[in-house]
Amino acid sequence: MAMIPTSYNEKDSVWSGAKRNSMYNYDTSVGKIIFNTMKNWPKNVCQICDVDNVTVTFEQGLTWAIRIAQYLKKRGLNYKDVIGIAAKNSTYVMPLGVGCLMNGTPFHSVNPVLDEATITHVFSITKPSLIFCDGNEYEKVHAATIGWHPEIYTLTDHVEGVPKIETLLDPTTTEKMYQPENLKDGGDQTVAILCSSGTTGLPKAVCISNSNLIQDTMLVNSESVIFIASCLDWITGLWAFVFSAVFGVTRIITNKPFSPEYFVGLVKKYKINYAVLPPRHLSALISCPDATPEALAPLTHLNYGGGLVSTTTLQRAQELCKRAMFNSGYGMTEVGAITINIGISNFASAGRTVPGVKIRIVDEDGKNLTYNQVGEIYVHTGQAWNGYYGNPVETRRMQDFEGWFHTGDLGYFDEQNFLYIVDRKKEILKYQGLHYWPTEIESVISELPQVQDVCVVGIYDEREGDAAGALVVKTKGAVVTAKDISDHVAKRLPATQKQLRAGVQFTDKLPANVNGKTLRKTARDVFVAQNGTAK
Repeated sequence: MAMIPTSYNEKDSVWSGAKRNSMYNYDTSVGKIIFNTMKNWPKNVCQICDVDNVTVTFEQGLTWAIRIAQYLKKRGLNYKDVIGIAAKNSTYVMPLGVGCLMNGTPFHSVNPVLDEATITHVFSITKPSLIFCDGNEYEKVHAATIGWHPEIYTLTDHVEGVPKIETLLDPTTTEKMYQPENLKDGGDQTVAILCSSGTTGLPKAVCISNSNLIQDTMLVNSESVIFIASCLDWITGLWAFVFSAVFGVTRIITNKPFSPEYFVGLVKKYKINYAVLPPRHLSALISCPDATPEALAPLTHLNYGGGLVSTTTLQRAQELCKRAMFNSGYGMTEVGAITINIGISNFASAGRTVPGVKIRIVDEDGKNLTYNQVGEIYVHTGQAWNGYYGNPVETRRMQDFEGWFHTGDLGYFDEQNFLYIVDRKKEILKYQGLHYWPTEIESVISELPQVQDVCVVGIYDEREGDAAGALVVKTKGAVVTAKDISDHVAKRLPATQKQLRAGVQFTDKLPANVNGKTLRKTARDVFVAQNGTAK
């Protein structure tokens, strides 16, 4: 595949991707695009659920979505309202999302495994009057939203006395004449609301506009059979939903937890050729006996992202997935895709800027930096962002008046215009007055083939500052000592502040959020509990 073009303007110190091109008009409703696509290719299989073995064609999906959209309109819901969704992947989630888009009513999707207090927090931001959830989470969702008494429908595991989505799917006399609603605010209209990752505090409600939801893709087409485990509450899950409904790919869905054995079985059963795996799932895959080149032969594209992947893991994964092109990238819920990195020859990089995106590297004084200088990554998409729902203060903190997103991530560009992520700005640590970045030490520790996963944390001492400590997951069957790891870091990173002075602790797995992102604060608590030396 061709190299992603990125140019550098020396005068402005701005890196730019190619011009954004779209086959769709900026103000065309995503709901209308999906409506026309599904109507024109009715027999295309867009979804197969491995749990209930239901195969959904465009014709069936559109029929369900129209009936749901008609119900929403009958209730008087429009673009000013919000529909709540708290569900794992299941058969009716896709047509529910499409129904919302066709009616122009944004859906606010929340991960159902969040605790009651967090669900209360995120749904109280948008206060949806209608919520769809999994039946096994009904009591929690009901208790979390008791403050405004929304009507709740179940999508799976139905509860006696609680309405279920199937009651909305009966034929209507007018469904054959149905037409989707027009956008009232054009392409800038909010059509979806997701939760921010929550790594820097309680999740915020991120508005996704119609124009941001439709992005041209060069990686999937109607022949693609994809597996993306994320649900509709996560940006990759939203992209998978769009891939399925707009581009006609066949998406394999399940609500079962990930295991490498199960994933291999899915690849073999459905001939999956495109998959997205977070780093910890990729690490688990390479040590799975079922993962053989023969079993994984259907894979032609394998995307990974959201964390650090070691050289050893990538090399082994490439040996197992011999036909697969490996891709990674950098993105944010608020911004969407920012960079893409094709292949693993430069795997340490986040890649080059995607079309339509501009990036600046900015120091603490607001000055633009040039090649190989570390600063905060500012991103401009050239598209409208409606901010955090009901939170203008945090919106302005994220995006300035000129439209630049202040990502909070630190990074730099090399002379080939590849972006490198150094760390979160807020996660810079200081030892004896000297700064260091946990991810730099993690990268070095990940060079060891005996290490499957690692998280570096700071253990505070009022005299010295944050001493670095490493929480390590060993590769299955590997033998490595804390001294081996400390000595390797000392050899590769001789600077005094980068030594593992707080030591090394081993664990079976790193704490992560529901989408596989390592929780550094929780990892520090685990380290402290095992070490017993810090507060």
